[in-house]
Amino acid sequence: MGVSRVHPGENQSLPLMHPLRASSWFAALFLGLGVVSVGLADEDAGHSRHGTAFDSGLRQKPWKMEGIGHSHFPITTKVPEVQDWFDQGNTLLHSFWFEEAERSFRWCLKLDPDNAMAYWGLARCGLNWFTRGPLDKPDVKRYLDFLNDAVRLKKTVSERERLYIEAWADSFTGDSFTLGGKERAEILCRRLQAIALKYPDDIEAKALFALFSIHPGHALSTELMIQQVLAKEPDHPGAHHYRIHNWDTAAPEQGLPSCIRYGQVAPKVGHADHMPGHNFTKMGLWHEAAWSMDTATRIELQYMNQQLALPFETWNFAHNRNYLCYIQEQLGMVDVALQGARDLLAAPRDPESNKDNQYGAFDQGMVALVRGMVKFERWDDILSRSNSVAIPWRDLPNDKLMRAFAETLAYTGKKDLHQARTKLQELKGLAGNKKESESSEIIKIAEGLLLAAEGNLLDSTRLLLDAAAAEKKERDAGNYDNDPPGSPWPVNRLLGDVYLERGEARLAVEAYERALKQEPYDAFTLSGLARAQAAAGAKEKAEDAFGRLLYVWSGAQKNLRWMTSAAALGLKSGPIAPTLAPERAYRPELLAHLGTLNWEPYAAPKLNCLDVDGKPVTLDQFHGTNVLLVFYLNDECVHCVEQLKSINGHGDDWSSENTVVLGVSSVTPEKNKASPKLGKLAIRLLSDVNHENARRFASFDDFEDLELHSTVLIDTQGRVHWKRTGGKPFADVDFLLQSVKRMNQKTAEARK
Repeated sequence: MGVSRVHPGENQSLPLMHPLRASSWFAALFLGLGVVSVGLADEDAGHSRHGTAFDSGLRQKPWKMEGIGHSHFPITTKVPEVQDWFDQGNTLLHSFWFEEAERSFRWCLKLDPDNAMAYWGLARCGLNWFTRGPLDKPDVKRYLDFLNDAVRLKKTVSERERLYIEAWADSFTGDSFTLGGKERAEILCRRLQAIALKYPDDIEAKALFALFSIHPGHALSTELMIQQVLAKEPDHPGAHHYRIHNWDTAAPEQGLPSCIRYGQVAPKVGHADHMPGHNFTKMGLWHEAAWSMDTATRIELQYMNQQLALPFETWNFAHNRNYLCYIQEQLGMVDVALQGARDLLAAPRDPESNKDNQYGAFDQGMVALVRGMVKFERWDDILSRSNSVAIPWRDLPNDKLMRAFAETLAYTGKKDLHQARTKLQELKGLAGNKKESESSEIIKIAEGLLLAAEGNLLDSTRLLLDAAAAEKKERDAGNYDNDPPGSPWPVNRLLGDVYLERGEARLAVEAYERALKQEPYDAFTLSGLARAQAAAGAKEKAEDAFGRLLYVWSGAQKNLRWMTSAAALGLKSGPIAPTLAPERAYRPELLAHLGTLNWEPYAAPKLNCLDVDGKPVTLDQFHGTNVLLVFYLNDECVHCVEQLKSINGHGDDWSSENTVVLGVSSVTPEKNKASPKLGKLAIRLLSDVNHENARRFASFDDFEDLELHSTVLIDTQGRVHWKRTGGKPFADVDFLLQSVKRMNQKTAEARK
């Protein structure tokens, strides 16, 4: 899954939000110009000369990327080099790496400013398979602007290219502006079908048709189109990618060939390993799913560290890591999964980007932590108030609801039924303000488990059967969140547990078997099924279930009760692997060569500036001291002066937090020293005359040779903890101070 980065400033937002389905009760509730003169002083300092559409996104020159696969989309251009960059952007789009694709298309415009297809490529970065509903959102407007430019220039290209531009125009402008995703996809399919019929050798038309035709109801017809693409280009990354999506919710096993091949075709694209993991989990191939999602997470982090990206600048990394936590849970790797969740919670945040929403690292971490604690019955930890293990609940409605739910289960599990009943009433009160579909299921589950603990089997099973039926309805409708699921378990597994506890072995077997159809090779369910079959006298079936449990949990943490209780049956069975496809036993250490698995502050780029006396200044000189590094334009930029004066006004605070403030611009040392506005500040002013340092810190727009504003927090070891780059300076000094304090706290904890 490619990193989709955000550089906050005006009109900054994610160009794409993956539709992480939030219908599951658990997940839903959390969740080519000359150098600009240094004399710029107007409101547009640091902003693109081409309008706000170019203020967002990555603003540094792309590079020829290896390991992303290959596709070829012939276009009309006056500059031969543009074709290569367009092909790179098009290939990245096939893997949903939208912002890196945007960077390649923008370089096409740098080389060939009026290239209609480059504008069309830019439009596709935000007007694509994920675009849902009306297009009157600010973050979509820039892509409509790009599309309008493509339409304006369409007479400069071939008829084939013009048809592509018109296909997007028909689908995203005019009467189509307010359409939903399904209706828009239907228009695109008709237009792409027409292109494929007129130009039968156009592989890209067929690949894009396959993408927009994906639907569980006609997966076979889409597969036939994908096969046509692969017959001519066996390693087409889009065809393999779209095949996986095509069968994801219909019949995952049909996508197996592409699940195996996609990551090999595009090894440097995180999403090329992430998406196969989706299908592997649905087939119960948990070990292979872990290989996929672990690889995807490391590849994403590798890219992020190389490109100076932070977790709040991408939803992809957090989504990968949460999914891996879920798979590790399924493999019985409790502590590893919970640590991954806590690492997500500890990742840096931003006051604007990915704040308190399901795409941010913190929220993905909360889902993973609570899901894991509930699944492994960490009741004491759920109820703990100790900072080291407590869940960091926030004063948000959904957090309050989920806390009441988790604590009801915890008190029930600890047999403190009075407190459990009190918490259940609190849960019902909190749920009173939620929609019925969002809250009724968790209430039925919580009350059903409490009633079972109180000995009321009849009412307990009635509520759990109702909850299981509601869950099945969501699954059958394709609305169940499995990306990954926020739910700790299939409700049928809970129902089986209750039946087994009360001696109803036959009913327990039936419930467990229903659960396994929903989550194949689920170890928790297999444990219950082995015990239920043994209780029913079906020894061979019990041994089969136990053998499958042994296989899935071959690398699990020791002494988990689900394993020990099944092992206590004395069944004679060896590990029994799934038959759909061979798997590699998941061993994280074998992937260490790809880099770290959890986010850590990355080493700051080299800083080599001159102070006001012309003496060299480097970051090494500040080892053991935090650095607040500010790239600004000059003392004629009103906003720059305001930012630096505001930071300077907290001089004592920076000093008490062991922090030095460095201001970097392209102004000469002599002018810095003589500056009437900044020369007397306590901030050390540094010169970066040729923008070499600004480029290293991604604080320079290579497309327009334009200086940008950047604010960077670097710890005592020279590692970047937080940054902001964009068209205006970062003005929230209180946030910076709090971030430095957290940075110091982490440094102190690391020393213990």
